Amino acid sequence: MSQAFDASKSLANLKQDRTLIVVIEMSQSKWLVAAVAPGLKRQPLKKLDPDAEALLKLLHRWRSEVSQAGYEIERIVVAYESGRDGFWLARYLHAYGVEAYVIHASSVAVSREHRRAKTDRLDTELLMRAFVGWLRGEKRHCSMVAIPTLDEEDARRPTREREALVGEQTRLINRMKSILVRFGIRSFNPTLRKAADKLNAICTVEGTPLPENTRAELRRHFERLSLLRQQIRAIEQERLCKLAASPAGNGAYAMVGHLTQVVGIGIETADMLVHEVLSRNLRDRRAVARYAGLTGSPDESGQRRREKGLGRSGNARVRRGMIQLAWRFLLFQKQSALAQWFRERTADGRGGTRKTMIVALARKLLIALWRLVTAGETPEGVILRSAS
Repeated sequence: MSQAFDASKSLANLKQDRTLIVVIEMSQSKWLVAAVAPGLKRQPLKKLDPDAEALLKLLHRWRSEVSQAGYEIERIVVAYESGRDGFWLARYLHAYGVEAYVIHASSVAVSREHRRAKTDRLDTELLMRAFVGWLRGEKRHCSMVAIPTLDEEDARRPTREREALVGEQTRLINRMKSILVRFGIRSFNPTLRKAADKLNAICTVEGTPLPENTRAELRRHFERLSLLRQQIRAIEQERLCKLAASPAGNGAYAMVGHLTQVVGIGIETADMLVHEVLSRNLRDRRAVARYAGLTGSPDESGQRRREKGLGRSGNARVRRGMIQLAWRFLLFQKQSALAQWFRERTADGRGGTRKTMIVALARKLLIALWRLVTAGETPEGVILRSAS
């Protein structure tokens, strides 16, 4: 698992006259690399192709220039914003002894001017100011993202791939239904097992067979649908095999098995929660709720006090999954303390109250599940499945 660290500030002392500070503004075609180098009158700035080896050579060249100016570099620190490239560059630099950090993109403060200038050069200056403040140990300059290992990042892929495949399956079914509706056909269900075999028997409301091109298009859609279902089943079967083969202990799959003992939580939800949030070394319950984006956004100024709703700055998959799980939890765990707490606060019967409080229940439930897998604390009144 990733090592715990303080994302809001650096815990190491910054010796700026012995440190080469570098930030990278990354795009799909070019990287703009800027540095603060002691002993150099100019601020080094270089545009590169997206090439990690060229970046490493550039860092060593700047280090040599600083040494020629009479300063000895003990530490090289590099930072870039989280985005399309992910974490591979940080892992690559770590392998070559370079400190690398990934800045949470939404944590960098920007100008509130109506039409602010935005160029790669200005963005590097903005990143540099935020990064230097973070290295000095000052809070609120920016926040860093925990860099996962290659195994941790790979463990998330099955759940995310399955989510994408299920979404693609839903879009394909809706497309097929919309094709049939154009001919007045509303009773045909494309999700049935033998729906493709009944395609030739479908007639329009006028009693005529479906046009030839439309029928051919639907057949191709059914072929794609069959392939999607096969891929989804393959992912699910592979996960079950890994879960059965995992040794007893404190690993991720052991956490999944622990969660699935709770009535109302299936393997898909448990696997998503473990690999997205519960296996991370989060500091406390507040960090757990904040990572899922289930904390509030207060707006206070003078005598004005109001709540703007969810911050939504965390993991959208976890937030969406927890709100869905909270509704399901109310059905399967009616006698639990959390379900009773929800019913007490929604006794007025208003739909708006239930929608608001379900988010609070999702937050409480996530913290309870975090305590279950980390400390073994079973939530009060929760029914567990009997061990098979």
